[in-house]
Amino acid sequence: MLQLRPNCECCDRDLPADTLDAVICSFECTFCRECAQATLQGTCPNCAGELLQRPRRPAAKLLQYPASTERVNKS
Repeated sequence: MLQLRPNCECCDRDLPADTLDAVICSFECTFCRECAQATLQGTCPNCAGELLQRPRRPAAKLLQYPASTERVNKS
């Protein structure tokens, strides 16, 4: 199950579980769409993987399986 991390690892912008602005790589490194496009050119700086839109978890399932609250930041 995806962690649905709460922030962009690049700029620390909040990324709620239901946002369309979150992108991830296959290792779940998480970035906002703006950083992914402008700064990272669609490639994860941690693993060189492709960054794609993060799926959204249905609201009913978020109650049972909440998003992560652990913030991850990379320099």
